[in-house]
Amino acid sequence: MKKGDKSMTITSLIKGVQDIMRQDAGVDGDAQRISQLVWMLFLKVYDAKEAEWELFEEDYESIIPEELRWRNWAEDEEGITGDELLEFVNEKLFKGLKDLTVDENTDKRGLIVKSVFEDSYNYMKSGTLLRQLINKLNEIDFDEYEDRHAFNDIYENILKDLQSAGNAGEYYTPRVLTDFIIEILNPQIGEKVADFACGTGGFLVSSLNHLEEQIKTVEDRKTVQASLFGIEKKPLPHLLCMTNLMLHDVDTPNILRDNPLSTNVRDYQEKDKYDVIAMNPPFGGVEENGIQINFPAEFRSSETADLFMTLIMYRLKENGRVGVILPDGFLFGNDNSKIAIKEKLLNEFNLHTIVRVPNGAFAPYTSIATNILFFDNTKPTEKIDYYQVPLPEGLKNGFTKTRPFKPEHLKGVKKWWNNRDLEDENAYSVTMEEVKKSGYNLDFKNPNNGKEEKDYSLNELLGTMDTKAKNILSLIEKLSEALEGVEE
Repeated sequence: MKKGDKSMTITSLIKGVQDIMRQDAGVDGDAQRISQLVWMLFLKVYDAKEAEWELFEEDYESIIPEELRWRNWAEDEEGITGDELLEFVNEKLFKGLKDLTVDENTDKRGLIVKSVFEDSYNYMKSGTLLRQLINKLNEIDFDEYEDRHAFNDIYENILKDLQSAGNAGEYYTPRVLTDFIIEILNPQIGEKVADFACGTGGFLVSSLNHLEEQIKTVEDRKTVQASLFGIEKKPLPHLLCMTNLMLHDVDTPNILRDNPLSTNVRDYQEKDKYDVIAMNPPFGGVEENGIQINFPAEFRSSETADLFMTLIMYRLKENGRVGVILPDGFLFGNDNSKIAIKEKLLNEFNLHTIVRVPNGAFAPYTSIATNILFFDNTKPTEKIDYYQVPLPEGLKNGFTKTRPFKPEHLKGVKKWWNNRDLEDENAYSVTMEEVKKSGYNLDFKNPNNGKEEKDYSLNELLGTMDTKAKNILSLIEKLSEALEGVEE
């Protein structure tokens, strides 16, 4: 079966899964549906991985008690159902996995199971519907490479159900942007790659895909898998990330469940630093004083994105490089902490490029204007090159759900990236002298677009409105006269 056909089959399957859950009285809303689906998928994926480990490791022992392994209670479509299944899941499965005994000798792969189930719940109230759901999931064969990777395309669609504007600025970054940022940062085998607010693992998966082309040996693969690091604060995205990476053959994802801002940045040592950092930090959130105290006084801010920018600078290796997505508010913000953060960024790091992303790149989840800041730890900033990614013809107000942001919309910036002498009306530069003169405002508009913005006085605005109102009245009068003539 071709990959496209496989994807269509799995798309139908996932729709069937969601339809089953909608019938259950215990599952309320998309978030619970996804949470329910993901712990089940995790167990199924983990069982498929265990089959591999058993095949290649003679002494492999599962941390999961035999009775609780997916293969022994879920795989038989004629197996337990109804109240018996519900009682098994609630009283045996969840209690058993939450109470797993672990110590310093426990295999890392086993630790993942306990961490996943510490915050997972069974929301379903109907054992009959639960059996239907399990049987649907068993139509996916995670032992098959094609099924794993065809499912991954659909997995991204499932993640989109979680996206919602107004959730403390958290958006699941479109793959077009994670792939672009990683392509530009170009991580190499042996380099450590990090995302300190990794969500469901988009940047880490893009890094894996990028590094795949460089892998030549078994040792290379081990090095790559050990070089990816993420932190995620919330339980559901953390579980999604773990499952996502396991689908990509990372047996022991190095993903911490923690608040990355809860450690004092002054305590970070060389071993805590990374060669490549790619992030879309949450913005619009408010951090309490207990978190802000982990940062030097001049950088303390209640704005989450500001603190993440400071964290990145403290955890970037010498010669390391960064691609980070930030809202316009960071560029033009002029409160004391933002200015201090930007001063540190420009005076200690080389902010060489800002790519201005078009409106609607995150549609339909937010219309907030965003930018990608690319900088490295090589030298102070001398000048900043900007590239305003243009909207395609026919899209005046930005991308939409029906006309989404796609890889082809980045062709221009990719062509310009390595040949900056190329004439391109979307590219422009700003010197450090201009930045300092502006009070560290980085929100410089493209001077080539021919649309000068003007600040109008109140009288000018009222005058313009009066003129437009008179023109409208005049048109209405003419239309009325024309209609009277027709009636006669």
